[in-house]
Amino acid sequence: MKKAELVFIPTPGISHLVSTVEVAKLLVDRDERLSITFLIMKLRSDPKIDRFINSVSTACNRIRFIDLPKDEPDPNQPRKFLFSLIEAQIPHVKEEVFKLVSQSESSPDSPPLAGFVLDMFCTSMIDVATEFGVPSYIFFTSGAAFLGLQFYVQDLHDEQKVDPTEFKGSDAELVMPCLANPLPAKVLPSVMLNKEWLPPVLRQARRFRESKGIIINTFEELESHAMDSFSKGNTPPVYPVGPILNLNRDGDGDEESDKRKDIKQWLDDQPLSSVVYLCFGSMGSFGVDQVKEIACGLEQSGHRFSWSLRKPQPKGKMEIPSDYTNPQDVLPEGFLDRTAKIGKIIGWGPEIDILSHPSVGGFVSHCGWSSILESIWFGVPIAAWPIQAEQQLNAFQIIVELGFGVEIKMDCRREFFYDDNENIISAGEIERGIRCLMEIGKEKVERLKEMSEQSRKALMEGGCSNTWLGQLIHEMVDNIP
Repeated sequence: MKKAELVFIPTPGISHLVSTVEVAKLLVDRDERLSITFLIMKLRSDPKIDRFINSVSTACNRIRFIDLPKDEPDPNQPRKFLFSLIEAQIPHVKEEVFKLVSQSESSPDSPPLAGFVLDMFCTSMIDVATEFGVPSYIFFTSGAAFLGLQFYVQDLHDEQKVDPTEFKGSDAELVMPCLANPLPAKVLPSVMLNKEWLPPVLRQARRFRESKGIIINTFEELESHAMDSFSKGNTPPVYPVGPILNLNRDGDGDEESDKRKDIKQWLDDQPLSSVVYLCFGSMGSFGVDQVKEIACGLEQSGHRFSWSLRKPQPKGKMEIPSDYTNPQDVLPEGFLDRTAKIGKIIGWGPEIDILSHPSVGGFVSHCGWSSILESIWFGVPIAAWPIQAEQQLNAFQIIVELGFGVEIKMDCRREFFYDDNENIISAGEIERGIRCLMEIGKEKVERLKEMSEQSRKALMEGGCSNTWLGQLIHEMVDNIP
């Protein structure tokens, strides 16, 4: 039986690591010939990442993890730290892969290296794979429409000589192959409208085209238009194998377990579909002024709520938001007392547990791609409040393309997660969005329910994502010399 080893290189941070590991688990569960080695880049010690890795290592002996040496990013270059960190790791990656190849050549029991699977931000590692004579596959953690948008913007710049940054502040609408409807320029991701960030985005898209294939966290029924746009032969093969979700809660510690129990107990006491859940992702937080507007909007709506309220990182620091010791410090006076019977303020919450609970009827979300897939899986409608990255595009998809979301403000944005400049959304706008969400029309509910069923069927035997996964494994393993 022909065996094969794959090297996975995820981007630093828990969110990309979790979805990348889920892809690895899909592969080894499907084909016993495969074994996978993860090369882990870390910015700093993170107990949550360590627990997650230990949990996966214990559960699966064909997935192993190797920590690369830590590199501290330049604090004076916050916008370039990710790519410079990845570049600095290239010698360490070469060293570890050389050990793997040497072991394979010296031991008949060690499987040969079949290829690299690289996070979407790790395209510089394609050169390392080429040095070792193996193909590279990209794991694209966002949706197919965003991948199509990247190719569209790159073509616009390189072939049509149009500067995409000129669309900033424009009322133009862009017609592109990956979307069924024209895209307003105002919802283009900030990185495509910023002269400093555009060059890395363009380089990324060019390098995607050098890969052997692109694995993507979506399913055909969800993004059929975008998937059709990749069938013209001008991109590498695209393999939609999603939705990829961490439903098993790998790596949860005692603190997370206690928090789950506490939140579940509160949700158990609420009526069916009565609670709106507010969460803005691992990097999502707001200043005091915006927090007060959210609180007023919630109170005025009269709806029950669970709110993942997070404390912003210190000004100018590249840190992840944290939980408040005392939320009352940033909330309107008396808010906690007035809403004690209908609301629960939490810090970082167990999103899977909350969205899967029958008392939750709506989700105010930053529209991160993983959150969108989770909301579809559990059939919970979204009110879109994007913040950064490609979240404005994701919001456009669920509201306009798919027709089962509502809007708080689709073109809301921050230039970068540490940006202090907030465009404050008023309590009135928030109240209106929450009311629309919790009183959403039957047609949208039925549309979401149907897509939820499709998301589950996609992963079953004979489902579209299951079939694409088989084709990917055939390409990876069966073509080894």
